[in-house]
Amino acid sequence: MKIKMDLTGFKAALDAEVQKFHDAARPAAQAGAQVIYSLARIKVPVSEKGHWFHGTSFKKTGQKYWFAPGSLRNSIYQVYSKDNSNEAKATYHVSWNRTKAPYAWMVEFGTSRAPAHPFMRPAILEGRKEAAQAVKDEFLKRVKV
Repeated sequence: MKIKMDLTGFKAALDAEVQKFHDAARPAAQAGAQVIYSLARIKVPVSEKGHWFHGTSFKKTGQKYWFAPGSLRNSIYQVYSKDNSNEAKATYHVSWNRTKAPYAWMVEFGTSRAPAHPFMRPAILEGRKEAAQAVKDEFLKRVKV
C-alpha cells in the first residue's frame, strides 16, 4: 500500500495565515501603546502659567529656559521601536521627550524639595488591562480568527 500526500497547497495557505499574524502585530501593539499614551497625557500635571527651568545638565550650559504651560504634556510621545521589533514582535515606547521637557523626571519622581506628581507610572498601572484588551481586539480584528 502506498499513500502519497502533497502539502504544497497546505503550506502556502499556512504561510498566508502566519503572514496575517505578522501583519497584525504592529497595529495591535500600537493600539495598546495608544491607551497608555492617552492616559499619560490626561494624568500629567499642567501648570496654568509657564515656568523657568534651570539645570546644569540641560544643554550643559546652566542657563535658564522658559517652558510654556503644557510643555510637559506636549513632550509625551509614542514611537515604534525598530531596534526592539521584528516580523513577529512589535514594540512601542511611550515616554516624554527630555529635550522638550527636561524637568519631566523631577515631576514624575520628585526631588528633595518637591513632591512627586507621577503621571507615567499611574498611566501604565491603570491602563494595563485596557491596553491588553486593545491589543487583543486589534489583533483579532486583523487576523479574523
